[in-house]
This record gives sequence, structure tokens and C-alpha cells, in this order.
Amino acid sequence: MQMYWVNRTLDLRKRQFNQRAHVALQEVAERLTQFNGVMQSVNPVDQLSPDYFLVNTNATTQPEVLEQFIRESFQKHDLITDFEVGIYDCTTDRMRYGMLLSTRNDDKVPTATADWVKTDKYPYYFGIRFPEQENYLAGDLGGWIWSSVLVLIAVSFFSYALFVILRQKQLSEVQRDFINNMTHELQTPISTIRIAADVLKNPKIATQPERHSRYVRIVEEEILRLQRQVEMVLNMAKAERNKLALELEWLDAHDLITTIARPYEDRISLDLKATSPYIMADRLHFGNLVNNLIDNALKYSPKNPEVSVSTFDEGKNIVLSIRDQGIGIAPEQQKKIFEKFYRVSEGNVHNVKGFGIGLSYVRQIVKAHRWKLRLNSTPGKGSEFLVVIPKK
Repeated sequence: MQMYWVNRTLDLRKRQFNQRAHVALQEVAERLTQFNGVMQSVNPVDQLSPDYFLVNTNATTQPEVLEQFIRESFQKHDLITDFEVGIYDCTTDRMRYGMLLSTRNDDKVPTATADWVKTDKYPYYFGIRFPEQENYLAGDLGGWIWSSVLVLIAVSFFSYALFVILRQKQLSEVQRDFINNMTHELQTPISTIRIAADVLKNPKIATQPERHSRYVRIVEEEILRLQRQVEMVLNMAKAERNKLALELEWLDAHDLITTIARPYEDRISLDLKATSPYIMADRLHFGNLVNNLIDNALKYSPKNPEVSVSTFDEGKNIVLSIRDQGIGIAPEQQKKIFEKFYRVSEGNVHNVKGFGIGLSYVRQIVKAHRWKLRLNSTPGKGSEFLVVIPKK
């Protein structure tokens, strides 16, 4: 608002300056006609541009007389500025006597007038130009301009501080949600292990081998699940510091995918059609990538999930596809789901638990291997994650 009023004030000062210059030049024209003894014309002053005026004199003008009249008239109307004067010579059809003058002092400096605009309306006239008009007007508004700059700087600092505060608030909320989710996710396997341990401490369990084996298997699976969750958090932290170390080796992708999918065999289907399944990758991170995508597909699917894990050839690449028939992802959220801690705010969120870093971790793995990650999703119809792996 202050900048708006400064601009309005500057426009007003320009109009006032032009008006005072017009009145002052009319007085100069009147004095010249009286000095030369000729008739004064009506409206002798023409403004050709904001800083350029032509004045009809109806007679030859003497430079010394013109200088004196202009200085006196300008000082009378408080036009304390530099100006250039050029007198038109009708015999040569050009502007002559180019001189830079000032009402601040008595200095005179010759100046070029070759590019000055001329007119055919008058046989005798002189031109006057104000080369420092903008600086003159801005100098009068120096206090306003500097105060506007200071206000702008203050508003900028305030805006930045507000942005930092809101950003910190958002990060605090994200951190709180992450801690809550992590506490829940870690408590689940810990509780299961505690219950299984209580059962295994019962002496009677030794007489029931099948039951004993089942609880041992539960403990092993929950420990593995707990270990996988902790490793994912640690690996995500390493990835954020660009310290995600890869131990590359030749892998049979189909064999590893089949092993990972075995615990989910009653809920997913495999369709591995890639002709050459061997890839150069980190076994641990590639396994975590597949496991996270499968786990994500199952989480956001209905009670009877239809998840398909497939591979196929695409030119010089092997493509790993994990497709579900779940709730899908809205277009405006598809770019955000790979951000750390971001979780889709639709669907049965309260029933879907997690850290919010699974897909972010997947993106970091893909980036570290220099692969490509694509997503095709339609709300209400499901999602498909595609990992494009170059053949070696």
C-alpha cells in the first residue's frame, strides 16, 4: 500500500512539474515577444514528451536573453533543476546553440541537439529538455522511498519468520505422528513376542510339539518383522544423509521375489515373465523395496485384497510391477506419497498403521541404484507401482 501511494505521489509530482514548467515557459515566451516587439501567439508552449517542450517565439531569439529569462522564470516557479536549451535556426533547418544550464548555479556546458525533435508549426522557436527530471522528482520523495524500502525489508523478515514458524510447526506435527506410529508399530511385535514367550515358559508346552513349533515360528516371524522395521528406519536415515551404502551383486530377481512373496502367498499372485531375471543390485535393499511395495498394496486394499506381482521385458529394461485393486491415490497426492512421513489422508487411515516412510525408502533405493520409479493410480480402482531396472 505504501509503494502504491509513493507511485501515486510520484505521478502527481510529475504533473505538478510539467504544469509549473508550462507556466514558466509561457512567461518566458511572453517576455521574449515583448523584448522583440512582436505579437504573442496563443498557446505558445507544446509538450512533446514528459521532459521535452517547444516554445514558439515568432522572432529570432538571442541566447543570452533567453538564458536570463529562463533562469528567472524557473527560479520564480521553484524549478531548481538542470535543463538543456536549443534554438531552432530556420535558415539551416536545425537546432543550434545547444547548452546545458542549471538554476542551481551559473555553469554552462555545450550539449548536442542533433537528435532533438523539430516541428513545422513555427518558423521561430526554442526547445528545452529536462534530462534529470526523474532524479529531481525522486529526490523530493527520498524519504518516502527509503521508508518504503525499510517497510518492505521488515515485511520480508516478518514473512520469512512466519514461514519458519509454520514450517517448524509442521515438522513438529510430523515428528509427533511419526513417533506415535513408530510406537504402535514396535509395540505390536513386542506384545506378540511377550505373549508367545509366556506360553513357551509353560512346562506343559514341551509335551505339545506342534504347538511349541508354532509359537517358536511366531517369535521368529515377529523378531524378523521387528528387525525389518528398525532397519528400514535406520536405512532411511542413512539415505537422507546420502550414505546409503550398496553392496551390489548378481541376483536372480525372480528367485528373491518368490522368497519374499512366500509369506503372502494366500493374498498375492505372481506372474514373473521377464526373460532374463538377473540384475545387479543390493540384495537387502532390493528385498526391502519389494517387501515395502507389497506391504503397501495390502494395507490400502479391501478385506479381500487382489495384489499382483509381475515382471516383464520393456526394451532393454526389466520392469517390476506391483498392482492392487485398493482405494487408489488422487492425482494431487501422487507426487507427495514419496515424501518422508507423508500418508494419504483418505480411506480407513485409522486402520492402516505405518511409519509413513516406506515409499520414501523405496524412492531412495531406486535413486541409489539409478533405476526409475513410476506410478499409475486411479482413485477407487487401485494403484500400480513400476520399477524399471536396466538389463546388464
